[in-house]
Amino acid sequence: MADPGRRTLRIRPLLESDLAQVTAIEEACFTAPWSERTFRNLLRRPDAFLLSAVYEALYEEERVAGYAAVWFVGREAELGDLAVAPSDRRRGIGGELVAAVLEEARSRGVVQIFLQVREGNQSAQGLYRSRGFEIVGRRRGYYAGPKEAALIMRRLLVR
Repeated sequence: MADPGRRTLRIRPLLESDLAQVTAIEEACFTAPWSERTFRNLLRRPDAFLLSAVYEALYEEERVAGYAAVWFVGREAELGDLAVAPSDRRRGIGGELVAAVLEEARSRGVVQIFLQVREGNQSAQGLYRSRGFEIVGRRRGYYAGPKEAALIMRRLLVR
């Protein structure tokens, strides 16, 4: 018999009903957060794919712990946003989201996926490196508040 209080994590497509929680996480994680409207518009785009990492429990509503947004152009993809709630970090959730994004990209025939990350965000860079991404470029002054360079990272997907 399953423990009714135990929470399980599941990665699934992001739903409109997740947007309030997603927006709250976005605001907690980024100095220039995306708006709920931005996420809503991405949900309507056929070239975009959004995922939620949700905790489920038998007698409770789902709680969003993290999310990812990726879009596809031909045989390339860009991981445009990924965040995990500060209270849920260091539990492997970011890695599970990246793995799900890579799986979706492979299923669509993508050969390479790119992302940008703040030069000073060592933990995010470590996550992406652990999933096979490598630094291939740098954009000076890309981020504002605080002003900082963006590192461009790429993962080649071999079939």
